[in-house]
Amino acid sequence: MIAETICSAVSAAGLGIAAVTAYRKRFLTATRIAAYSLVPIGLVLTGVVEWVSGIAFKPSVWIGFGVLGLAWVLFMTTRAVERRSGTTRAERKAARAAERNEAVAPGASAPSLGAGGQARPSSAPSAATAKPKKKQEAAPGDDFSDIEAILKKHGI
Repeated sequence: MIAETICSAVSAAGLGIAAVTAYRKRFLTATRIAAYSLVPIGLVLTGVVEWVSGIAFKPSVWIGFGVLGLAWVLFMTTRAVERRSGTTRAERKAARAAERNEAVAPGASAPSLGAGGQARPSSAPSAATAKPKKKQEAAPGDDFSDIEAILKKHGI
């Protein structure tokens, strides 16, 4: 009841200030003040003030806000720790998979075979025997072999 009275008084005072401002020939400002002063009475008439005052004094509502705040703090803490370590879960998983497989040499076009790896038979002759050395150096794929090696090393 008191909240509705206060909102009505604020609206009446705002409309009075708007009238004085309009008297001073500042109509745009007066219209803006009148719009702002009608908001509290509009909130009272729609029932928003009663709803807010109803939830503001219930302990269960504040406990709910506390639980939501705790959840937010936990999420932010895990993000901060994850950023501090510099890796995400997916990146750590890819790094472990890359450790199992041996890294690719920067000049190689295929991964080197480790103790656990098996040789893959190829029916086509290798690129080194199929093309002369000059043409192989000019091939556009050779320019990116070091980039491919880095990407394969990281599991991409």
